Amino acid sequence: MKRILGLLLLTLAASFLLSGCWNRRELNELGIAVAAGVDKVGDKYRLSVQIAIPGQVASKKVGSPQAPATLFTSEGDTLFEAARRMSQSSPRKIYFAHLRMFIIGESLARQGIAEVLDLLFRDHEFRTDFYFAVSKENTAEETLKIMTPIETIPANKLFTSLQTSEKIWSPTKAVTLDELINDLSSKGKHPVLTGLEIRGDKNIGEKKINVENIYTPSHLVYSGFAVFKSDRLIGWLNEKESRGYRLILGDVKSSVNHVKCRDQGKVVLETLRTSAKVKGSMVKSRPHINIRFSAEGNVGSVECSGLDLTKPETIQKLETEMEQMTVRLIETVIQKVQTEYKVDIFGFGEAIRRSNPKAWKSMKEDWDERYFPNLPVHIQVDYHIRRTGTISDSFLNEIRETR
Repeated sequence: MKRILGLLLLTLAASFLLSGCWNRRELNELGIAVAAGVDKVGDKYRLSVQIAIPGQVASKKVGSPQAPATLFTSEGDTLFEAARRMSQSSPRKIYFAHLRMFIIGESLARQGIAEVLDLLFRDHEFRTDFYFAVSKENTAEETLKIMTPIETIPANKLFTSLQTSEKIWSPTKAVTLDELINDLSSKGKHPVLTGLEIRGDKNIGEKKINVENIYTPSHLVYSGFAVFKSDRLIGWLNEKESRGYRLILGDVKSSVNHVKCRDQGKVVLETLRTSAKVKGSMVKSRPHINIRFSAEGNVGSVECSGLDLTKPETIQKLETEMEQMTVRLIETVIQKVQTEYKVDIFGFGEAIRRSNPKAWKSMKEDWDERYFPNLPVHIQVDYHIRRTGTISDSFLNEIRETR
């Protein structure tokens, strides 16, 4: 009897150690946030949250009057207060664990984003795998109101478009929360985020008519890079400069460039498998940067007449022209950032720190103001064409001969 009683007491005691469902939340009690944006209105934060409507997303009915997502907004002295105040208008508690995009309004970005990031990094409900973008010349709220074709939920469009563009077109970059915090914490590198524009009539973009026709009057387009000094936006890079920035990072997976022919037309090259090694050195007590960039590419199309791709000298000439063009792209963005913005967004300071920690210790406090603007950067590019496609000579030559 005592043995049975002891087992019962032991079982009862063990039950208190088992985890239960005391904090469970049912799906029909939550509003799943797929995108969020924040703006500054006076001294207050204005939070906009895009909520997916599961019934509309899963519905196969044609011509449903309800949109697949809805937008809630609220204001507060802090971002946390704005998020909680949203419960006054939302019938469900907002759940941020499935967030895909976080949009920062340009005006807020120019004032500083550190306070916003502290909440995102500190709160356990936010994961770190969502992407950031800066709404260019528009508020984050206006951006999240635009309805998008193909992807019925705008947040999914923004997420997949940025992900795809980063892989096959170089002037964009998907930055996660961890990466952004690391750049902000580094003394030798400032953050860069992809810009997001509304093209067309944004008033039409907020209505369902925007996605009811083949042509979309208003759409969201990623455009250039936002340059930050610490946590404050100070300027923008255009598409050409953004491509040069990505080349320095050496993380371009695929892109397309062209070189001009001697007479007319262009040779289009698909660039693949890039890599860049950035090394720092001290020469006569002065910091120097050496960039060695290498890439492989394929011939995508040929518009030139009389270009024989079977000859090694033709391939070699194309490779040389691509190397020269790549050097110009890299030099252009470095020169602009050094002269206009004077902030190290390339991680050159980190390269100096790795090569000479002692020298970096004496330079890091004045790196952006004193050393970076006059930093000598030496660039070496190796470009190799691996394939010319399924044909060697373009049929355009035969057409031109008969004209």
